[in-house]
This record gives sequence, structure tokens and C-alpha cells, in this order.
Amino acid sequence: MPFNVLIVGAGICGPAFAMLLQKSNPQHNITIVERFPTLRSTGQQIDLKTQAPHILRKMGLMDEIKRRCVNETGVEVVDSSDRRIAQFGAAASGQRGPGLTSEYEIMRGDMVQVLYDASIKQNENLRDGIRQGIRYIFGQTITALNQSAQGVDVTFSDGQTQQYDLVVGADGQYSRTRKLAFGQKVHDAAFKSLGIHAAYFSIPRIDGESTWARGHLAPGRKMVITRTSGRPVTGTLFFTMKESPALKACYKESVDIQKEAFVEAFKDITWQTGRLLSGLKASDDFYANELVQIKMDRLSTGRVVLLGDAGYCPSPFTGLGTNLCLVGAYVLAGELARQADDILEALTSYENRMRRFIEECQQLSSKTIGLLFPSSRLGVWSMDQLIWAVSKINGLFPQSQQEDKHDELLPEYPELNLSF
Repeated sequence: MPFNVLIVGAGICGPAFAMLLQKSNPQHNITIVERFPTLRSTGQQIDLKTQAPHILRKMGLMDEIKRRCVNETGVEVVDSSDRRIAQFGAAASGQRGPGLTSEYEIMRGDMVQVLYDASIKQNENLRDGIRQGIRYIFGQTITALNQSAQGVDVTFSDGQTQQYDLVVGADGQYSRTRKLAFGQKVHDAAFKSLGIHAAYFSIPRIDGESTWARGHLAPGRKMVITRTSGRPVTGTLFFTMKESPALKACYKESVDIQKEAFVEAFKDITWQTGRLLSGLKASDDFYANELVQIKMDRLSTGRVVLLGDAGYCPSPFTGLGTNLCLVGAYVLAGELARQADDILEALTSYENRMRRFIEECQQLSSKTIGLLFPSSRLGVWSMDQLIWAVSKINGLFPQSQQEDKHDELLPEYPELNLSF
């Protein structure tokens, strides 16, 4: 039977889930609501590894993804004098090795555009004789959810109310859907801080910057990463684990105040200081937040279910956020297609199948990460020496070229009618 579904969030996992679900039954009526007036084309570089490439191949999108991948050779670690300490090449998509770069790296905005374009094209291909399909609504959000035996009554920011068989919260780690469906207490408790403050921004590229990303550790528990990836700009990332009331308080303030807080926090770094701080001040894509993991005891309540970062954000430090959200989209669509006569049972099966993937991708602790953030100059020197040693060992014993088996961990859903 066809579903009337609302997806909150037009990022990566929302449109991916819509495409997968529609393939199982073109009669589904799927609405995607996005609070921004247009697609958000900004964002940092993301990894596509483990199960993500397999799912994208099943969707017939991997060739287009490859065409849009950035050109990043790997990462080199440098000291304050710009001397190279160590290098790590790109890891194969099915491998988890030391380093920053994966075989498939793409800018978040490009990934969002690929999924949006593909969903529109799929909808048009299925339109003949189909009255339903995938529909996007931009510049709106949800303000209330009221459930009954018949479905979920959703109130939108324009005051209109509509009933749906299922509401899918794919609206990120600060999910409004999670707060409305589970309550403020559960919403707040889901945030598990890693104790890291992060800022992301782009600066002009300079001569000499190659396709290697560069990483630098600084005293005071700070890390800087730059990534040109063959683009005309250099993506820059600031991370710090130093306790800072000013940083913790700045996220509720204006972007200008956030910039001031990060300039103050990083004014004592000794690597490309002037360039990085002036670039931060002038950047037009600055974004900052405290890194967290989202951990929920359950992923659904009634006919409202969480997908991707809204339910199980693993944090950027794992490099597995996109992978986990695509696995979630695939499994949720598969279970709904398989148990189309019982939505609640499908949601239970989705949660049970996802627990293994969630636990694996969230294997990270602030104590473990803390080792990468030395506080003293001696600590930085010691960590640099350890990184050098790891790079040499990695060079002597390169990653195994054995066949990638991550696709075998994915359930098979013939009900999704994926021909790839």
C-alpha cells in the first residue's frame, strides 16, 4: 500500500531515503520539507567509505559521485616551520587506516546536489501514470507533531496542518523533529559532548599549496587542518580541546562574535598565523560548533522516526557520518518496503538492524581523541614523533589489498527494486 510520508531535512540522508523508498513503490507520496529557502550548497569535505559506495552503486549514483570527487592525495603533518613530519596517502574506500583522506572525497554541497538532481530525475521518469511522487518544500519547517492511531498531524511554520502516515526526522544533530517527538529532556540528553570546539571556513589558496591536505598540532590542545583538494580555495578547520567558556558561550551569538572567540582562542598558534586568522575574519562561509555524538535509546516513537545525524551522529572525527546516514536511509526504506502493511513493525526492525552499524561507527571517546591534542610544546613534539613512527610503519606494511567485504554486512532488500 502507498504511504504518505513527510521527511524533515533536504540534506543527504533525506533525499537518499526518498529515492530508495519511491523505488519500492512509485505510488508513495513523499514530501521533503527544508527550513532553508534553497539547497544548502556549503559544507566541508566528506568521506564516502565502508558501506556508502555500495549503497550509492545500488542507487546508480556512483559514477556521478566519482565525477565530482575532489582531488586530495592524502595528508601531511607539518611543524611550525612548515617542515613535513609525516605523510599518509588516501585510504581505499573499504579500509580504515591512519590518515585523513579516503578514496572517495566529495564536498558536502556537491553530494547534496547529486542526490537532489537524481531524485527529481527519478520522479520525472516515474511520472507517467503516477499521481504521487517526491515533492520538495523549501523555506518551511515543522512546529508541532500530534500522533493518533490514524497517523501524525504535522503543523508547519506557515500555520497549515497535514496528516502523514510517517514522519522521518532527517534534520541533523540539532533536530527539531527529535525535540518535538521525544520531548526536550530526551532531546537534550541525546547530546554527548566530545569536548572539542570546531570552526570551519574557506580562505584564498596560495602558491605552493598542493593536493595534499596539511595538519598541524599546536600547544594548548589545538589542531589546524587545511585542504585545497584541487579547488581555488583552501578549506580550513580549527579544533581545540582546551576548556573555553568563551567558545562554549559563543554559539548562541552572532557569527561575528563567534569569529572573535575563535580568533582569540587561536591567536597563539605559530603556523601560518596571520594568513589563517585574517582569512577567518574575512570568510563568508564560517561555521562553528561543539562536536558531539547523538545517542538515543530508541529511534522512533509511534510513527515518527529519526534518520542520520538526528538519531545517531557519530561526529566528524570518525569520518563515518555520511556512511551511517546512507546505511540508515537504505535500511529504513528496505524495512518499510518489506513490511509495507505494518509501519510500526518496520520501524522496530529498522532500529534493531541499525544498532550494529551505530555502535561500530560511534566507537570513539574523548579520552582517545585527547591524545591528539597535547597541551605543551614537549607534548606536541612527542606526538609529532609518534605520528612520524606510525607513518614509517604504515609505509613498511601498507594496507591489505584484500577484497572489500563491507557490502556483505548490508541486508539485501529485493523489495527496493534496485537494478544496479
